[in-house]
Amino acid sequence: MTHIAIVGTGRMGTAFARRLIEVGHRVTVWNRTQSRTAAAAEAGAIVAPDLATVTEADAILVSLTDAPAIEAVTAELIRAGITGKLIIDLSTLLPDETRAQAEKFAAAGADFVDCPVGGTVGPALKGQLLGMAGGTGTGFARAKPVLEQLCRRVEHLGPAGTGAQMKLAVNLPLAIYWKTLAEALTMLEGSGIQAETAISLIADSSAGPTVLKNRAQVVVDTLNGTDQPGTFDIAGLAKDLELALRQAALTGRPMPLSEETRKSYAKALSSGLGGFDGASLTRHLASD
Repeated sequence: MTHIAIVGTGRMGTAFARRLIEVGHRVTVWNRTQSRTAAAAEAGAIVAPDLATVTEADAILVSLTDAPAIEAVTAELIRAGITGKLIIDLSTLLPDETRAQAEKFAAAGADFVDCPVGGTVGPALKGQLLGMAGGTGTGFARAKPVLEQLCRRVEHLGPAGTGAQMKLAVNLPLAIYWKTLAEALTMLEGSGIQAETAISLIADSSAGPTVLKNRAQVVVDTLNGTDQPGTFDIAGLAKDLELALRQAALTGRPMPLSEETRKSYAKALSSGLGGFDGASLTRHLASD
């Protein structure tokens, strides 16, 4: 497979384009706001004037914000004709939303795989994401060579929608972690222990998740008073937390810890922290 199209050139879509160009693919990109394709174009991507042009590619990767955006794109792609094409949706959606898209693409004669990923721009550029795939065996077999160039690990979890379910399960503890870290830091009030030392020890312990080990300096700088732009920011965390709560409501599962955490994200967003790293939620709560 040499020609891959990417629909959606936000931070992650652009990173996908750069990575796939680097490993030798011809890449076409499309974004509803064309000015946002500039970074991908500078990396060597071809900018498609419309979605009909996108369907000339062998595989189409979709990386969009939410279900309404994907539904609009799906309708346009189907109208353009996608028989025999491979569609890989890397967006984070509710499982039912993903299954609905899978049915539409299958009816149009395309293979569909949902594969939301764990990781941000840095791992994407290195092909070090974690891929959580759902779809038919045939679809996954077609998608796997591309996904393996983006991911250090790709798991086929089951039919369409299972990738979305796994992604919500992966992101939920991360969203909650920034709140629990704030509470942990209250244990240190009045101790004189510096943020650098505290975060270093927590990161080096069983209480340190991968995000803290990888972004320790970002957390330290934030706690010292300088909020850092987020690669997976508070707005994104809040969106995925909301999706998890909506999924839990559909299944009748109580989520008291997540419900309480939602209040903290609402406060952070109302304080204008949406574009900052999750550590800004910790700083905001710890300083209350």
